[in-house]
Amino acid sequence: MCRLTIYQFLHIFMNKQGIADAVHEVLGGTKVQAEQVVDKVIEAIIGSLKKSEEVSIAGLGIFSVKQRAARQARNPRTGATVQVAAMKVPKFRAAKALKEAVK
Repeated sequence: MCRLTIYQFLHIFMNKQGIADAVHEVLGGTKVQAEQVVDKVIEAIIGSLKKSEEVSIAGLGIFSVKQRAARQARNPRTGATVQVAAMKVPKFRAAKALKEAVK
């Protein structure tokens, strides 16, 4: 079984397809199955965030949901003041290992 460090992972793969290719290389099977695995992982993360649950992946970081308060903003074209509604936004906090890897 091939094991990649976070550093190697970040330097080799830059998109979802690259991650699917790595899963295919490690697990075998078809590329379609590897893509399905990646899709399911992403769906699981999104599903947890929709329920405002935190998702922690050791060595990578923590995905969470942050509540942004309503605020006043300006339209840059007209200068008019507009009201921006409160909203939930996804947040990612990088793990120490990830921060060190990209230093």
